[in-house]
Amino acid sequence: MSILLLGGSPQLPSSSGRLLSHIGERLALQGYGIRKLDVRDLPAQALLLADYADPAITEAVQAVAAADAVVIATPIYKAAYTGLLKAFLDLLPQDGLAGKLVLPLATGGGHAHTLALDYALRPVLQALGAKQVYTSIYANAQQLGWHEERGLNFDEPIAARVQAGIDELSAGLFLLAGPREAAAVLPPVRTPQTQLQPA
Repeated sequence: MSILLLGGSPQLPSSSGRLLSHIGERLALQGYGIRKLDVRDLPAQALLLADYADPAITEAVQAVAAADAVVIATPIYKAAYTGLLKAFLDLLPQDGLAGKLVLPLATGGGHAHTLALDYALRPVLQALGAKQVYTSIYANAQQLGWHEERGLNFDEPIAARVQAGIDELSAGLFLLAGPREAAAVLPPVRTPQTQLQPA
């Protein structure tokens, strides 16, 4: 099973990017194939003009299509997810997340933006056909710490939410893998053919 880490921050480094990478590392330890895509790395003109002929845009859209699950991270600006992320999501087909599990993450300056993911991003993910959008994880600046040697650290409530999000996504992928593995080993269903008898 494969997971795409989709970063929507225009900044490098960023709190949302660090949170995304941390969760990706934890999921990689469970044996999932992890791929990361930062939207800011895509060519700006091709992104804004929705240039599907651009090789980088084509590859990015295909990366979403190939993933079983997508972990999306964004900072919250003006009570919504970034315009950079919106520009990329607009490139996906109407059913671009069909059959996929999605875990949304966000970081912001304070508690005022806690519900921004649910009111702004979740409806878009559902409109794109996501099979399951898990409980959003939001962390403010006071709940995330960064140390050059020790890396990212959380306060206790955020650590618990991060673990719950990882557990939910892993459980969902386990259930998703079951039917696919069964379909891979079952023989094809043969429809009996009726033979017409002469009258």
